[in-house]
Amino acid sequence: MNLEFIFKILDKEEWQKAKQAGTYNGSDKDKKDGYIHFSEEDQIPETLKKHYSNKSNLILLKVNAFKLEHLLWEQASNGDMYPHLYSPLDIKNVVDEFDLFLDDDGTHILPEILKKYQFSRPR
Repeated sequence: MNLEFIFKILDKEEWQKAKQAGTYNGSDKDKKDGYIHFSEEDQIPETLKKHYSNKSNLILLKVNAFKLEHLLWEQASNGDMYPHLYSPLDIKNVVDEFDLFLDDDGTHILPEILKKYQFSRPR
């Protein structure tokens, strides 16, 4: 478990708006739930598969968790602990961003730093 960095998957247009505003207030689902959903690096493949299957035009943000004051790790329905931010995300805490592309099978191709978590596809 790497507590220093957490990751957020979002639509590229949402991210562009957030960069202009200086803060990201979350997706519609985040707003409904009352917090911004994040994933640890090893949770990204499952999050993509469960919530973003075959969805294009996505970006993955790498965020410095140590700089977030209202961040809690909470248990999800699957028993895993996920980071949830109970405030807007100041974009100055985003340390990197990665485009998420789809392969021919509709599976997201992870950036090089996360390749060790790439789901293997049956042949």
